[in-house]
Amino acid sequence: MQPTIGFIGTGVMGSSMVKNLLKADYPVVVYNRTKQKADAVVALGATWADSPAAVVAQSQIVLSIVGYPQDVEAIYYGEDGIFSAAQPGQILVDMTTSTPTLAQRIAKTAADKGLQALDAPVSGGDIGAQNGTLTIMVGGDQATYESALPVFEAMGKTVHRFGAAGTGQHTKMANQIMIAGTMTGMTEMLVYAKAAGLELEAVLNTVNGGSAQNWSLANYGPRILAQDYTPGFFAKHFLKDLKIALTESEKMGLHLPATLQAKKLYAQLVNDKQLGNDGTQALIKLWWPSAK
Repeated sequence: MQPTIGFIGTGVMGSSMVKNLLKADYPVVVYNRTKQKADAVVALGATWADSPAAVVAQSQIVLSIVGYPQDVEAIYYGEDGIFSAAQPGQILVDMTTSTPTLAQRIAKTAADKGLQALDAPVSGGDIGAQNGTLTIMVGGDQATYESALPVFEAMGKTVHRFGAAGTGQHTKMANQIMIAGTMTGMTEMLVYAKAAGLELEAVLNTVNGGSAQNWSLANYGPRILAQDYTPGFFAKHFLKDLKIALTESEKMGLHLPATLQAKKLYAQLVNDKQLGNDGTQALIKLWWPSAK
């Protein structure tokens, strides 16, 4: 029989990930801070639980994907949190983009309690979550990784373990540094093309057919032209990620000026324009204020 999967966090990403687990015939128990956001997956066969602890009590493997490191800390260490109910032998996997330091802390607490923990942040946005083609970056024990691999493969296409606890989060930071460059490049390319009077859809198709091809251009460029700013990934969460990446860079004695500039731009979008609940493609609104 398939192990029962506990899943905490049924937002934009989590709900689609749960749907793919259900398609793979895993029994899934879910919790979300706002219960209504779990209704769709419960209707498809997931079981509702009233707290993270209640999820853990019914599951062999517990996955979580929430918004911020403080949310991760709350679901693990808070009252009725994961650690309040976890039993030796269970596998705990946080898939939130969080800090390497917190991932290492969770792994140590888990080891002290006879548990197994992995950090496994993902990339691929809402489309990857829907299609089961996420990239999953894992840190933690090799044997634990191998035990969880079939579960990861139900949600993702590219799965790789990078080393000890925290290395999954470090890899996600490298990913976000790369994304920062493609997002700023894509938006400035569109700003330039529009100012030059070019036909933007033709520009998108042409540029994406050459050496400037990238995921952001292919997936978010068309959304911008359609004035679709619904979040495949929240701008406020991307700002959080860039802050983590820069903090970790400073710890390693690195100065990353392009990433720093991207953080400033997203801070302007999120804090000054109060558009943190838009998708990351809303960065274009810094230049096109008339965009809906």
